[in-house]
This record gives sequence, structure tokens and C-alpha cells, in this order.
Amino acid sequence: MSAPVPSALSAAALSMIAMTAIVGLRYLASSGLFAWLTSKVRPGLYAGLAPQIRTELRWSLASAAIYGLPAGLVAWGWQHRGWTRIYTDPADYPLWWLPLSVLAFLIAHDAWFYWTHRWMHRPALFRVAHAVHHASRPPTAWAAMSFHPIEALTGAVVIPALVFLIPIHVAALGLVLTVMTVMGVTNHMGWEMFPRRLVHSRLGNWLITASHHSRHHEQYACNYGLYFRFWDHLCATDRGLSQP
Repeated sequence: MSAPVPSALSAAALSMIAMTAIVGLRYLASSGLFAWLTSKVRPGLYAGLAPQIRTELRWSLASAAIYGLPAGLVAWGWQHRGWTRIYTDPADYPLWWLPLSVLAFLIAHDAWFYWTHRWMHRPALFRVAHAVHHASRPPTAWAAMSFHPIEALTGAVVIPALVFLIPIHVAALGLVLTVMTVMGVTNHMGWEMFPRRLVHSRLGNWLITASHHSRHHEQYACNYGLYFRFWDHLCATDRGLSQP
């Protein structure tokens, strides 16, 4: 027997509140960790940026609520309704599907991000929404989720939508979310944490790190990708690396 409607709505609401708290704490923990690391590796890099960082914190915590609501609804639907294609038994799909599902999510997310990001750079949308993110000059580790609500909404829907389309083990989904979080923070922290030999290698030519994304914050009309440089290469929007 299905749960009564008021009870189901309460459970869904609690799930959304819980997920909002989780997203907010994940942001504070990850950005805080890399901000602390920055203070050790590049002391003084964020000197004089305290007012900017406070603004980044406010926008980011507001974005956490926007990310948390659809994520909480999906989590509730998965646990109580079986709505999604998230699975828990590794035997449900071949083992080779585990890494491929992670790659499929990252490729799909990257494509969505590239095109919505370019859309956000249209003059009207930039003024209304995306200018909030670019107000971080230079970006810091706290800027990873510093978005106007319109932009946060475009980012909040993609992973929840993908779990209805692509089968993925719950642990693999956790890995996707970890990669998303770590790259979102490290691409904004203002210095390159990956070895130069990787960043300038053939593999590095297809991956986005702080050196690539910092150029976007310097020049705006280039380097729009999130994880991979495929779309930037294909659409001739790749302008190489900065020296963060």
C-alpha cells in the first residue's frame, strides 16, 4: 500500500531539507579544505579578498538550497518509489559498466555545462545572472558555487535528470559527485595543483584544470567546459592555459 499523500509529502520535504544541508556542508568542507591548502601553498594569495569571499559564501549557500531541493526529491523517489535507475547490487549490470557509467555521467554533464555556460554569456543573461559568478575577481576556492539562482538552477537539474536516463551504481554516483565537487573547487582556487607534466601532456590537452579555467575568468569568451576540453576544441573556443 502506498503511503498517504501528506505523509509522502512530509518525507519528500524532509529529504530535500536533509540534502540541502548535505550540499551546504559539502561545499563548506571542500572549499574550506582547499582554501586552507591555498593558505599553506600560496600564502597571501587571497589577501584583501575577505569582502569578496563573504559574498561568495552567501551566493554559494543560497545555491546549496537550489541544488539540494531536486537532489532531495530524487533521493526520496529512489528510496521510496523506485523512480530512478540508481542501483545498489553490482550484479545488476556487468562490472565493466561501473567505470563506463561514471564516464557517461561526466561526458553528459560536461556537454550540458558547456552549452548552458555559453548561453549564460549572452549579454542579457550575463548581466542578469552570470555576472554574479564573474564578480569573483580573482576567483577563490569559495567561488565554486557562487551563482545567481538562475544559473544555480541550470546546474542543479542535470545530475538529477541523468539518474532517470543512465543506470548507475550508488557508489559510482558518489564518485561522480566527488569529481564534480573537487573539480568545481580546484578549478577556481587560483593556482594549479596538478603537476606541470600532466597539465601540458597529451592527456592534459583534453582535461580542464585551474590553468584552463582561470583563462576563462580572465578573458570570458573562451574555455567554457567543466571537465573536458572536447567542446572547446570542437567549437574553437579553447584559448589555452593561464598561469595561475
